[in-house]
Amino acid sequence: MPVGYHDYYEALGVPRDASENDIRKAYRKLARENHPDVNKESGAEDRFKEISEAYEVLRDPEKREQYDRLGADWRSGQDVSGAQGFRGADFGGFGGDAGYGQGGDFSDFFENLFGGGRRAGGGARGEGFGTYPRRGADHEATLDLTLEEAAAGRSRHLSFEDGRDYDVNVPKGVRDGQRIRLAGEGGPGVDGGPPGDLFLRVRLVEHPRFRLDGRDLHVDLPVSPSEAALGATVPVPTLTGTVKVRVPAGSSSGRKLRLRGEGMPGPGNETGNLFAHIQIMVPKELSDEQRELYEKLAATQFNPREVLK
Repeated sequence: MPVGYHDYYEALGVPRDASENDIRKAYRKLARENHPDVNKESGAEDRFKEISEAYEVLRDPEKREQYDRLGADWRSGQDVSGAQGFRGADFGGFGGDAGYGQGGDFSDFFENLFGGGRRAGGGARGEGFGTYPRRGADHEATLDLTLEEAAAGRSRHLSFEDGRDYDVNVPKGVRDGQRIRLAGEGGPGVDGGPPGDLFLRVRLVEHPRFRLDGRDLHVDLPVSPSEAALGATVPVPTLTGTVKVRVPAGSSSGRKLRLRGEGMPGPGNETGNLFAHIQIMVPKELSDEQRELYEKLAATQFNPREVLK
């Protein structure tokens, strides 16, 4: 039966002189994009099998050498059943798991070139052919953290729907989008291969009071008109409690007060700052006494719109 040539280099998008590292990087990228658990588009599963088969060959120096022996005999899409070295050569010991995690077989091209692969639901196609251990798939989950939790760094207990439980050490000052790796907690390996890893992608939830900008924090600081005009010492909230800060006399709304080292921690001793934005507040309702005092003040206070002229 005619067997068409499979261009494994083209399947991975690498040149024929690609290094092992280039081949590995290309496979990992394409496998993530086309894995049936992630990509539900039509043809993604077939594409995943194709790149997996290509990687099975090109990652192994001996298989790659045997494959490259076809040399000038191949043409893309051409029947290569009779090519020199295609049949009858001693490829003992080559095989491969047929499933790629999805239950399919290796292509006829692979099996004719390297020997019978094992079917997902049955025994080996040929005697004496081994299978190849493959690393399990990496998994990813989202880890929601408050700013306080991210700043402090602490152990978090996580429970998944499949019954797995983990105590995760959250690094101090972890960033939004940063991944925490749990080695060996991903998908199971195939044919004795190592398991994949579980990655927890950090998502910092919106805080009701603080705004995060890089390592710096911003917070609104309400003050009364008299505190802004005369100056005052007022409490400012931080991620770990409160600190006292001096509001300079004559402060207007929008003025920023910097509290050094009260932001988010970073690598080493690097820590952001906390900026308190002054917001002058007035009471919604006035008592008779307050109204009388404000009326007296109104008769003597400056016109703030003068500065706009």
